[in-house]
Amino acid sequence: MTPQKVPLILALAAVGAQIVYPLVDGSTRDLVTIAVVGLLAAASISHAVINRGAAWTIALIAVTAGIGLASEIVGTATGIPYGCYSYSVDRLGPALSGVPLIIPFAWTAGFYPIWCVATRLVRNFSTVSRRIGRITLTVLGLLGWDLYLDPQMVADRQWAWCAENAGLPGISHIPLTNYAGWIVVGVVMATIMELISTRYEKDSRSEAVPIGLFLWTWLGSALAHSVFLSAPELRYSAMYGFAVMGILGSWLLLTFIRDRTSLADTPPRR
Repeated sequence: MTPQKVPLILALAAVGAQIVYPLVDGSTRDLVTIAVVGLLAAASISHAVINRGAAWTIALIAVTAGIGLASEIVGTATGIPYGCYSYSVDRLGPALSGVPLIIPFAWTAGFYPIWCVATRLVRNFSTVSRRIGRITLTVLGLLGWDLYLDPQMVADRQWAWCAENAGLPGISHIPLTNYAGWIVVGVVMATIMELISTRYEKDSRSEAVPIGLFLWTWLGSALAHSVFLSAPELRYSAMYGFAVMGILGSWLLLTFIRDRTSLADTPPRR
């Protein structure tokens, strides 16, 4: 097996685990949740090493998992920046200061595919516009991802919020401060990665795996929340997540159509 196949195999295993998720419950579902996060993070990290280099990947882990863990520890202790919440104890494995240690890698797993999609979308922009655009789109994608993630995990009682009736229609039990916190933390992560990327990032040889994971998350989560998961509030998160992640997703699909059309219109070489 060539190293280039490792991210694909890990991504397919993650997708398989996500398909299993609605079919199980209790402690088995907790193990599946850990497996999903671990496999998605491993797929992203292995793809980054192969396509963007070890230095960039180390920075990715430090920024996403490191800042993610710090923000969660501060968040559960003080309510800043997300609002008042707490994790269920002993369901997602070992914890540090009340935060399961698998959680920081969820940040890595979510961030990387969105970053890759944002990179593709702004590739033809000028230098300054490309940097600002990639930060903006990455933060927007993270917000859309959380509109799926938070309601699903709260419905599964992996964590709980203190506030009531303070959020979006249909998912009012998740306060608006949560999304504000995601924007703040996302801006910090994306800005640091943008600064690092000017020195360390390499041109990727293939973005098929992270782009595939992004599309699966966008479309698969909408389907799962609408059909396969039973909590009624997930019908609302399906709409919110689909709409916000869809800003990037729809643009991405349009680029595919445009690229295929341009290729079809190119006369063959003699």
